[in-house]
Amino acid sequence: MHIKLSSLMLAVALCLGAQAQAAQKPLLLEGKQSLYQRVLTTPGCVLKARASDTQGSRVAAFSRFYVYAREQGQLQVGPDTQGSISGYLDEQCTVPWRMQTALMFTNPAGRQRSLIFSEEEQLSKLIFEQEGIKAAEALYETLKTQGSAEGVVAQEPDKYVDYKDNFYLLPVLESKESMFDDGNYVRELKVASVVKQSAKAQEPKDSEAVAIRAFKAGLVFVIDSSISMQPYIDRTKQAISQILKRIEKEQLQQSVQFGLISFRSNTEAVPGLEYVSKLFVNPGQATSAQEFAQKLSSLNQATVSSALFDEDAYSGIATAINEVDWQKFGGRYVVLITDAGAIEGQNQLSTTKLDARELRLEAAHRGIALYTLHLLTPSGKRNNNHEKAQSQYQDLTYNEVLHKPLYYAVDAGDVDSYGEMIDELATAITTQVKQASEGKLAAGSALSRQEESKPKAQLSQDAQLLGHAMQLAYLGKVQGTKVPDTLQGWIADRDLVNHRLPTATPVVLLTKLQLSDLKDLTRHILDAANQGLLNPEDMFSQLRSLAVSMGRDPNQLSDNQVLKLGELGLLGEYLEGLPYKSRLQSLDEETWSSMGPDEQNQTIEDLERKLQYYQLCHDDTDRWVSLNDKADPAESVYPIPLEELP
Repeated sequence: MHIKLSSLMLAVALCLGAQAQAAQKPLLLEGKQSLYQRVLTTPGCVLKARASDTQGSRVAAFSRFYVYAREQGQLQVGPDTQGSISGYLDEQCTVPWRMQTALMFTNPAGRQRSLIFSEEEQLSKLIFEQEGIKAAEALYETLKTQGSAEGVVAQEPDKYVDYKDNFYLLPVLESKESMFDDGNYVRELKVASVVKQSAKAQEPKDSEAVAIRAFKAGLVFVIDSSISMQPYIDRTKQAISQILKRIEKEQLQQSVQFGLISFRSNTEAVPGLEYVSKLFVNPGQATSAQEFAQKLSSLNQATVSSALFDEDAYSGIATAINEVDWQKFGGRYVVLITDAGAIEGQNQLSTTKLDARELRLEAAHRGIALYTLHLLTPSGKRNNNHEKAQSQYQDLTYNEVLHKPLYYAVDAGDVDSYGEMIDELATAITTQVKQASEGKLAAGSALSRQEESKPKAQLSQDAQLLGHAMQLAYLGKVQGTKVPDTLQGWIADRDLVNHRLPTATPVVLLTKLQLSDLKDLTRHILDAANQGLLNPEDMFSQLRSLAVSMGRDPNQLSDNQVLKLGELGLLGEYLEGLPYKSRLQSLDEETWSSMGPDEQNQTIEDLERKLQYYQLCHDDTDRWVSLNDKADPAESVYPIPLEELP
C-alpha cells in the first residue's frame, strides 16, 4: 500500500510539474496583455545552459528569442512562446525588440544611398535646417572622396539587397514622424542592423564586370485577344520575330528570352471565349523566330464578344506572375497590352478576386516590373472606358524604383505607333543584356527633357533606368551584398537630397497566428461595414459586440458616437504604437454616417483588397521566414508593409 501511494504521489507530482512547465510563458511587455519581451542576437552571442556558466554554444546572428526571466544581466530565453527553454544569453550581446517592426531598403538606383547616423541630432539637423539639402550633398561628397564622414556609422550598400535572397533585418527600435523644410514627411527611425551570416557571403566575390556577364532577362507579353485585337496581336508577333532574329545573330538566345500570355474574360459567362488566360509560350521554350511563330500560330482574336467591355486583364497578369519561373532572370518584365479596362476584383466575373494594388505588390515581391501599353481605340472612347482603364493601369504599373507608373497610352490605338513602342522596349532590354554580356552595366543617367516628352523616348528612358536598377539587384544577389553586421543608429526613410523618394519601406513582421487574426478581424469589420451602408448604428453595434466577445469591458464600450474603431481594441496589440497612421482606426460612427456613398464604398473596397492580400500572404508557404530554427513553425513571420495594414 505504501509503495502504491508513493507511486501515486510521484505520478501526481510529475503531472503537476509538467503542467507548470507547460503553463510557463515569456515575460510580457510593459502595459501589454498578449505581447512578450523579445531580443535579437548579435554575432558572438553564446547560449549557456545556466546563468552562471562562462561557456556555451555560439548562436547564429539574427536569431530571435523570447525572454522568460531576467537574472542579473542574464536572460533566460526560449525560441517561441510555448514554454520551451533554450538556456541563457548575456543581455549585453542582444538587441531588445519591443515591436516587430523593421525596414527593408528600396532599390538604390536613381537616389542617394541611406546613411545611418550615430546620433539622432545629426539626422534631425539635416531634416529641419533650410540648408539641409546642401549639407546632405556636402556629406555625400565627403563620403565619396574620403570614404567616411563624422557621425555616419554606416552607408547603405550600392547594390540592392533583396531580403528573399540574402535575408537581413533592420529592426526599428524607436520611431517618430518629422517634416522636411519643403513640407515632405519623413520618418526618423532608430534601427539596429543584425545580419544573418552565411557561408556564401564569406566566399570570394567575382568582380562586378565578371558577375554581370551572367545577367539574363525575361520579357513576357500579356496581350488582350478579345474581338478587335487582331492587328495588335499580329504586330506583337512581328516585333518578337524581328528581335529574335537579331538575338540569334548576336548569339544571345540564352540571355534574352520571351514569353506570351493571352487573356480574354470569364468563360462561364461566355463559353465561346475558350479561356480566361492562357500561357502560349514560357520564356525559354522558344529560342528562335521559327519556334516562336509555331507556338503562336493558334493565337488569334476571339470569335465572340465578352460579357463586358472590360476584360480580365488581372487574370493575365496573375498568370505571368505565378506560372513563369522568374528565378533564372535578373531582368524581369511583364508588358500588358489592351484596349479595355480590367474587371475589378469584387466583380462576380473576376476569376482572381484581386485588384491592381495586390497584383502590383505580388509583382514587386518577385522583382517583376509591370508595364502597360494602353490602346486608346475608338471603341474604348465610345464606351467611356479610357479614363477608368488609365487609372487602373497606372495603379497596377506604379514602379517604386522609378517612382512613376510604367503606363504608356497609344493615341487612337494606332498600330504603327504601338509597333514602334514594342520594338523600342524589346530593343532596349536586349541592348542592356548585350552590354551585360560584355561586362558593362546599364547606364543610370536620364535623357534630356525634350526627349522625355516623346512617348517612345520616355519608354526607352524608363527601360534604361529600370534595367540599371535590376542589374544592381542582380549583382547584390550574386555577390552576396549585405548590410553592416551590427550597429545601432538613426536613419531616415526618405532621400536626404530628393525628399520625395523613399529609401526604405517600413514593415511589421507578423506571425502566422497574428496574420490569421488580422485576416479574420478584417473580415468581421468588412461585414459590419457592409451592414453599415444601410444603418451606421448596426455597424458599430456589431463591432461593439465583437469587442465584448474578445474580452473588452462592456462599460468602456458605450454607445457614444465618437468612440473610434481603434478604441474598441479589435485590431490587436501588435498594431498599437506602430509608426503608421490608420484611417480605419480613427473612424467613428459619426464620421461614418457623414460619409457619402462613394466614400463608404471606397472604404469597403479597400478592406476587400487588403483581405485578399492577407489571404495571399497567409497561403504562400514560401514567403514565411523563421527567426529561430528551433521555434515552432507558427512563429515564422512575414514582412507586411505598413501601408497594407487596416
